[in-house]
Parts: sequence; structure tokens; C-alpha cells
Amino acid sequence: MAYLTGYQYYENSGTAPTNQNWGSYQYVSLEDIVNNFMLIYNDNLQLINNVTRYQVLFFAKRAIQELNYDAFKEVKVLELDVSDQLRFVLPPDFVNYVRISMFKDGMLYPLSENIQINSATSYLQDNNCDILFDVNGNILQAEFSTVDRERIAGTKKSIYLGHGPYNGREGFCVDGCWYFNYRIGARFGLNTETANINPTYRIDKKAGVINFSSGMANQLCVLEYVSDGMENGDDSAVSVNKLFEDYIYAYIKYAILNSKLGVQEYIVNRVRKDKSALLRNAKIRLSDIHPGRLLMNLRGQAKWIK
Repeated sequence: MAYLTGYQYYENSGTAPTNQNWGSYQYVSLEDIVNNFMLIYNDNLQLINNVTRYQVLFFAKRAIQELNYDAFKEVKVLELDVSDQLRFVLPPDFVNYVRISMFKDGMLYPLSENIQINSATSYLQDNNCDILFDVNGNILQAEFSTVDRERIAGTKKSIYLGHGPYNGREGFCVDGCWYFNYRIGARFGLNTETANINPTYRIDKKAGVINFSSGMANQLCVLEYVSDGMENGDDSAVSVNKLFEDYIYAYIKYAILNSKLGVQEYIVNRVRKDKSALLRNAKIRLSDIHPGRLLMNLRGQAKWIK
């Protein structure tokens, strides 16, 4: 691994972007991990030998992916404006979401996942309700289903206590006057699962989009999500925190020995235990438990609650 000079680190040797190397010392690249393993662990005098580079590269990627799913706290954040179609296209490296919020008036409003279906696929049918096909035998589909059209138009009713016909409440309008089954403000037996005035969403992972309720139209959405760390297939950009470097080597050793024929079971168990122990130690190191942070949380333990 080549070390950077101060000029290279702070100014990227005068080339843009100048912030490219900031914070890079915390990480070790995928290329360095594979090179180190091939140099140190793959030898005729070692337990692992005659292993090709592409095998090591494959298992190193799998280890980094597992770390991103389980241990890393490196959450990516993406903000996009939601159009009138109430759709947010998931980023290409999306694996799972952490939180979805609406940014409005300088504040982040956390959104709740809609337990109701808010999007569907609609097949075209004739007057006899028979499905229509094209000349190739493929089913013809409508651009938007009835559920989607009503959701986009804001006419789809919701079980959530959000924006409704009258100040967020269901009622009946007769001759310009509103009538309700209960007084405005009274909500006995409230279902806390649906007590939410913010817009709602539902993720369609197969379609790769987030579908929102009508209140999210032309609003700014902030998506916090977890990636697999593969940087869209660019191996030169893949890196891992140095605290997990030993775990990566242990994972590769375990994966290779576990897939080989003729390896004694006690050897496989030994490298498996070594892998688990190194992962646990790295998690503890990365936990960032500081006495100052604990003290701030403990200050409220003696607060009087009325």
C-alpha cells in the first residue's frame, strides 16, 4: 500500500476533485486485500495453496458484502424531488433502506410504510373481461392501474390519519355543509399503527421504485439506505475499513477451506471460529462507545416526569 504525502492527501496533487483522498487512510482497497492474501497466505508451505486469484477476489467481495449488510454503519443518503407520479426510483446500489423522510421547512419528517397496497399492475381486457394480447402473445398492460391513478390523483382513501376530505377527517358533505360521525377532535380507540399525518410509502423492490401517497407530490424525499459496497461493479473503488482487514483474510481462508475436498473438519471449525472472533472484535472496535456520549444520555435519568 502506497502512503500519500500531505499535498496528495489535502489537495490531490492539484487535480480535481481535491477532496478525493480525504479520509482514505481509514480504508484498505480490494486490490490490496487480494494482493496481500495471494502473497502471504497462498503458498506451498501454507494451509492454503494453489488458489487462483479470481477465487480470492470472489470470496473477498462476498466478505465485504456481508460486512455491509451486517456490521458497517456507512449509510448512504440520497435526496430527490418526487414528481406528480409520486414515484422515487431506487439508486442502482440499493440493497435495503434505513429510513425514508420528507424534507420540508428545514426539518426531516420520518415517513411510515403503508401496510395497504398502493400500486398494482393492470392487464388490458375486452368487454367480456378477457385479457388482451399483442401479436407475439404477450399480455398488454396499462400504463397505470386504477389503484395507481387514484393514488396519484389523491382520491384513494387511506386508513392513515393524514390529509382527508376535511382537515384529515372522513365525513359527508351535504349542500356545502360537512357532517361527521363523531365530533372533530374526538378519536377514541385510536389505532397507533395508522396514527400518522405524514405521507406514506411502499417499496416495490421488483419495479425498483418507492410509491408514495398523494401528500408527497412535489416534495423533497431523503432516502437513507444500505449498499453492498461493490460501487456499481468498479473493483478499483471498492474498499473496506482497516478494522475489518483481518476478518476479510479469515473469511477468505474459511470460504476456501470449507469448499475444498479432503480438508479435515477440525481445520474448518478452527478457521470458522477465528473468523467469528475477528468479526466480533472488529464490531466492538467500530462501535464508537465513548464515555462522553454515555454521559449525555445518562443526564436525563433523574428528570422528573409529571
